[in-house]
Amino acid sequence: MREYTYGPFQSRRLGLSLGINILPEHVVCTYNCVYCEIGPKSRDSLVSPEHRVKLPVKSRFRKELISVSKFFPHLDSMSFSGYFGEPTLNMYLLDFFNIAKDVRNNREWNAKKPKLTIFTNSSTLYKKKIRDIVGRFDLILAKLDVASDEEFIRTNRPHKDVPSISEIITSIQELRNEMNSNNKLAIQCLIYQSNREKFESNDNPKNIENLANAIKKIKPHYVQLYSIARIPAEYYVFAIDNARKQEIINKFKEIINDNSIKIDYY
Repeated sequence: MREYTYGPFQSRRLGLSLGINILPEHVVCTYNCVYCEIGPKSRDSLVSPEHRVKLPVKSRFRKELISVSKFFPHLDSMSFSGYFGEPTLNMYLLDFFNIAKDVRNNREWNAKKPKLTIFTNSSTLYKKKIRDIVGRFDLILAKLDVASDEEFIRTNRPHKDVPSISEIITSIQELRNEMNSNNKLAIQCLIYQSNREKFESNDNPKNIENLANAIKKIKPHYVQLYSIARIPAEYYVFAIDNARKQEIINKFKEIINDNSIKIDYY
């Protein structure tokens, strides 16, 4: 019975990825996104970015990573993910990272060492202490679906204590400037459509343009555009198709105009 890890699974973005969960076995997140594939949040599940999950590292974590990695010496990524919410809410994140890094560095792998990866919804990055920890990961996948507060409230439905979207964009830019030059930042944009009257999705010309301009400001290494892949929290939202993804990618490239940023859809 595994307590901390799940998979590995084949990811188009990360290759063979071992999921690492450091949250309790219930959802703890600062957002209640309309498209969330975990489902709608309860009142207790939606928390402030100041909230701290007090789940310290147990010796089982190291043992589990060593055991699982023996069976999968060809891993491409060890990924701290949002399986049950936002991983940066765990106040012991740095301890978990240090153990994962130690296990990764002190065993033999088939080809190359797997990347240490973290998924974040970006809501806690306004804190320098959080950025300092997140910036240690080989690959940071930071969410940014919208670029105006009106869109933010409608799409991500953040806790009232979450900063404005302009502050979040600035904090991602600060992370990009502060992180180790060997590490990489990817911006992840989930774009969806809606069939509900008077509910505008984030797939609208103004949001796409604003997003592109925000990404141009941040200057990440990658932009990863994707859509809904499983049952969403709200019945009235649905995935965009690959043709639409390509149209958005083309618009991003036109506005960002920076060949050093790899932009693709998944």
